[in-house]
Amino acid sequence: MTDEQDFPNVTSGDGYAAAHLDDLGEGYGFRRIRRGLGVGAFGANAIVLPPRYEAGAHLHETQEELYFVHSGDVELEFGDGSVVKLGPGGVARVDAPIVRRLRNVGDSDATVVVVGGKDGYVGRDGQLPEGESRSGGPLDA
Repeated sequence: MTDEQDFPNVTSGDGYAAAHLDDLGEGYGFRRIRRGLGVGAFGANAIVLPPRYEAGAHLHETQEELYFVHSGDVELEFGDGSVVKLGPGGVARVDAPIVRRLRNVGDSDATVVVVGGKDGYVGRDGQLPEGESRSGGPLDA
């Protein structure tokens, strides 16, 4: 559940929560997506890095992570010395025990969304709600 005192600009209702990243933290460092939106099934944060900033190396015991670059240019360096450069829209998966280090290699702020979890994919369990006969299409103008 979202703590309304910590996250007053989160919009929430029965079974959902929504916010802008700026509503979940400020300045450089973490935006607490999981905590701010009350996510229970996986970890989720965003990290805002200043230009030319290198974060500390880390690894996990059990949590696989997915990195999505929202803005900026970053590098992920791995324990074996390999480096992957990612720009906006770039994604990378990292297994739990792999040492990784994130750095902003650009001249502007970088924002990276990180999602972590364990124990696998639940499968395709989407269903149409009662009375719905199609999965989407163009919106009427």
